[in-house]
This record gives sequence, C-alpha cells and structure tokens, in this order.
Amino acid sequence: MFDHDLNEQQLIRRQKLQQLREIGIDPFPPELFPVNAYAADIKRDFPSNPEGFKHVVLAGRLMTQRIMGKAAFANIQDSSGRIQIYVNRDEICPDEDKELYNTVFKKLLDIGDIIGIEGYVFTTQTGETSVHVTSLKLLSKCLNPLPLPKQDADGNIHDAFTDPEARYRMRYVDLVVNPHIKDIFIARSKVVQSLRDTFNEKGYLEVETPILQPIHGGAAAKPFVTHHNALDMQLYLRIANELYLKRLIVGGFDGVYEFAKNFRNEGIDRTHNPEFTGLEIYVAYKDYFWMMDFVEEMLEKCAMDVTGNHMVTFGENQVSFKAPYRRLTMAEAIEEYGGIQIEGKSEAELGQIAKNIGVEVTKEMGKGKLIDEIFSTCAEKHLIQPTFITDYPLEMSPLTKKHRSKAGLVERFELYVNGKEIANAYTELNDPLDQRERFEEQLHLAERGDEEAMSMDLDFLRALEYAMPPTSGLGVGIDRLTMMLTNQPSIQEVLFFPQMRPETFG
Repeated sequence: MFDHDLNEQQLIRRQKLQQLREIGIDPFPPELFPVNAYAADIKRDFPSNPEGFKHVVLAGRLMTQRIMGKAAFANIQDSSGRIQIYVNRDEICPDEDKELYNTVFKKLLDIGDIIGIEGYVFTTQTGETSVHVTSLKLLSKCLNPLPLPKQDADGNIHDAFTDPEARYRMRYVDLVVNPHIKDIFIARSKVVQSLRDTFNEKGYLEVETPILQPIHGGAAAKPFVTHHNALDMQLYLRIANELYLKRLIVGGFDGVYEFAKNFRNEGIDRTHNPEFTGLEIYVAYKDYFWMMDFVEEMLEKCAMDVTGNHMVTFGENQVSFKAPYRRLTMAEAIEEYGGIQIEGKSEAELGQIAKNIGVEVTKEMGKGKLIDEIFSTCAEKHLIQPTFITDYPLEMSPLTKKHRSKAGLVERFELYVNGKEIANAYTELNDPLDQRERFEEQLHLAERGDEEAMSMDLDFLRALEYAMPPTSGLGVGIDRLTMMLTNQPSIQEVLFFPQMRPETFG
C-alpha cells in the first residue's frame, strides 16, 4: 500500500521500485562498489594521459538521460562533479537477455538514482570527455524527483531550487541540484584547517571541554537550560568554553585551543544562529598587544590558504586581510564616526546620548552596555577593512584585566570586518580577588534584569587562587569568518543545517 499523500511522481517511482524487485534486482544492494575514479579527475587528466583511463569504475547520481534506441547518453554526478557516459545495449547486455538495458536502464531508472558503472574513457566527436560503459549497476533508487532547473531556448533558467527556506531544510537536495554550494563548505573546512595548522605549528594543544556545564560562564549571553536526571541537577548548554580553557592554563599548559560548539538562547538573523562554532585559544605569558599581532598573522595566512589571496570580495567591498590592521580605541571610534565624546560621562549622561541617537534605553543597561550600544549605532557599519577596536569599558568585560594605564577601561579588543565583529580578545584577568568583585558586579546586573549577566563560578575562582600566569585569550566566530572569506551575506549559507522553525508534515 502506498501513502495517500504521495504525488504522482512519487507513486510512479515506488511502482518502479516494486518492479525492480520482481525481476530480481535489489534497488538498495549491500555490496561494496569498488570506485577507482572520479569525474573531475578524469576530465582534468585524461587529455594528457589517455592510457591511464582504460578501466575506470565510477559511482554517481543519474542527472540526465537521452535514449536513442539501442544506445544512450547520460550524465552522472559524483562528489567531484559531472561527467557524460555512453551506454550501448549490446555492450552492457552481451548475451541474448537485454532486460538490463531495455527494461532497467530505459524504463525503471529515474533521474536521481545512484548507479555504478565500469568502462573506459574516450572523447566524443564533439570533443567531450566521456565514459564508455561496459557494466552498469543500480546502487540506490531515488524515490523523490529532484527539483532540477530547466533552461529554455532563450537560455532562461526556470524552476531552480533557490528558495532559502527549502534549501536550508533540505540541504541534502540543495547540495545535489546546486553543487556549487559544496564550495562554501569546502572553504569552511579549509578555514578550520588553516587555523589548526597555525596553532599546531606553534606548539599549542587542541583540547576538548564540557558542553554541559553546571554554571554558564565565559560570555554575556542567555543560556539554554536542561536537566540531568541521574544527578537531579540543572545544567546549561555551553555559551563559551573560556573558563575551562583558563583552568588548563592554571594546570600548566602554555597554549590551548578548542573549536567549540556553543549555544546561546538568542534570536536568529543573518549573523546569528543559536548553535554556532567558536574558536578559543589561550596563550600564557602574553597580552592583548601580542594577540593583535598574532591575529594579523593568523588571518592573513587563513585568507591565503582559503582563497589564494589576502584580498577578498564581500558584497560590494574589497577587504584586505594583509597585515597590519588599523587600531582604534572604542572612544576614538565613537568620536571619529559619531562625533561624540564619551570619556568622563556618567551613566545618566550616556543614557541621554544613547536616546539622542535612537537607542532604546532600558533600566538594566549599565554604563558598559550604553557605551556598547552607542558604539554599535555610530561606528560599527563604518569598519569595513579589518580594524581592532580596543580598550573597552570595565563594566562590559568582567573577565578582562584592568587597563595598565587607563582607569575605568580594560585590555580588550574586538576585530571588526565589513561592519561585523569576528574576533574578541583580552589580556586575561588572573587576580582572583578582582575576579570575585567582577562576578559580584555581574550579579547586581542580573538583579536589575540583565538576562545575559554572568553567574558566580566559585570553582573558577578557586582555580585562579592557585595562580594563573599572565595570559592572553582570543575567541573567533568560525561561521562569520567563513562568511567573510566566501562572500556569503547570511550565516545560514555557511551552516549545513541552520536552526529553523519545526516543519509541518502531512
């Protein structure tokens, strides 16, 4: 019995599935298929080495099919790309039984089916590198029609699979019918590999820290809450891994890093997803000045590794990742781009300034948040080329060492590119008494209604009491960095499976 909700094409494909089984062909065979060649390699190397492709074994998805009596041309798509194949009835069916060609290939195969072929490579009369098939096997039957684009006589494309919501929900289909999307995720993998290579070459250790945490800390964010039944305790999904990595610095590692899945209970937009990948690295005996130099070196190399150039295109802008990058204090940036001086202003004065430029001021905002909102409104959008914004207000940086020469500020920077923050770094606070006071200030903010205020982490304070060496730490948003290096305007484009509202079936 077929599901009554199936459309005509789905019903036809299920009927073909049954017919295949009736003639003794398993539409989902379990045996290994010994692939030894890929479409892209064949098309690249065959012209210069035709003798090397006398016997090839490929597997891929059937994407086009042109039947011409006893012969046919088709295209298959494997993980590397597409290639044309030529199928002759008498070659794949050398005996009297021609059912494999007449029934299976001509009638029971559909676009989207995955097939395996053996054969040899040749060049057609039109000059196209193709595979002459000598053996063919169905490896997996496709039960849903692919939403393939169609091109009319004038070259116009119709029915392309471009709807963002459909693409994100069915990324598996998106990758099949829009194979160029794979390039984004290959680039993402190169981003991670480039950073990992940089850290490993310097002798820093890659580690893993807990995702389920008894206290949410290391960032200003609203956490997801869960419950552990066996211990009967509330836990939080990690919003950051900072406090655990610092514990490892206390323990004697000079440099540790982690590519961490973080979770923040926040809204979804073009630059935010509640689940995201953050890199954090901590290096002992360094400060934020050293870290700025390190970030320049790291990102220039990353851009070259991923794109082959330090200059990348993002939207309408050309962005250069070549060092050095401009450095501005937060106060300097607000004055330069907003014409506003914030130094020496009280909380009430800052609140009025914020209101004057259109910021919605609420009672839980302290001085730090007000300055941050003023900066975001006045300056962020102007920071197109990589720019370090330094020296943040004490109130908005509870894990950062106080500035060595500027009262009321901390030794922190954020790196902005194309108007968005992609990295955040500190000279880390290692004074346990000062850290306790900062946590207490966060508790006061929480009492005022700030849902993103940090909690008191007594075990972390105890760790600091065993002495943490002078340390600099850095956090980088891998998703945003990938957006920059692949010219993607939305974070959903660089996540295989972005968070979405539940889909309704039936």
